[in-house]
Formats: sequence, C-alpha cells, structure tokens
Amino acid sequence: MEQTRRRILAARILAVVADAVQVGLLPLFAEGAASIVNDVLDTVIAVVMVVLVGWHWAFVPAFLAELVPVVDLAPTWTLAVFFATRRRGAASPRPPANAGSPQPESSPPRFLPPGDRSS
Repeated sequence: MEQTRRRILAARILAVVADAVQVGLLPLFAEGAASIVNDVLDTVIAVVMVVLVGWHWAFVPAFLAELVPVVDLAPTWTLAVFFATRRRGAASPRPPANAGSPQPESSPPRFLPPGDRSS
C-alpha cells in the first residue's frame, strides 16, 4: 500500500477527532449499556487506521487501551498514529543542489613540511 501525505494527514486528523469525541461525549461512552458504542467506534477506527497507513504494532496497545475504562480517555489513537507515521509524515529532505551532477574525483590533501611551500 502506497503511503501518501494525504493518507497520513487523514489518519492523523481522524485519530485526533476520534479521541476528542470519546472525551467530549464521555457520558455516551461511559460504562454500561452504551459502552458498546465505544467498542464499535474503536473497532472502526482501528480498521480505518490500518487501511490508511498500513499495519503497525502501535495500533495493538492503542486498541487494547481503548477497551479499558478510564484508560480510554487518553489520546491513544492519536499517539499510535503519530508514532506509526512519524517518519513517513515528515517532509522528505531535499537532495543537495548538485546531487545530480557528477563530482570530480579529488585527491586527498597533500601535507607539506613546514619549510617546503612549493606545490
């Protein structure tokens, strides 16, 4: 699966929104009969994250933490996605301006004795 900046950005935004919804709508996601809503949300988010950025081990502890009451208030999806995409989401470094041009082979510097300045 090809990683693009758009997929990574979408995954990061979705993770932040999912964590914000779980904290913002805490009464809906509290323990009890409505906790199934929380579990469904976490399962959907896990599947979407794997589709967007591919499989990464960081999603396992995030998913398991989301299943534990009170621990699921931590921004685990956000942390997992940023960890999983930390290298791929950064701007790719530009090659040096002369990277495409062939470099002339240079000889190592020649060290002369202190009294000899002829070259």
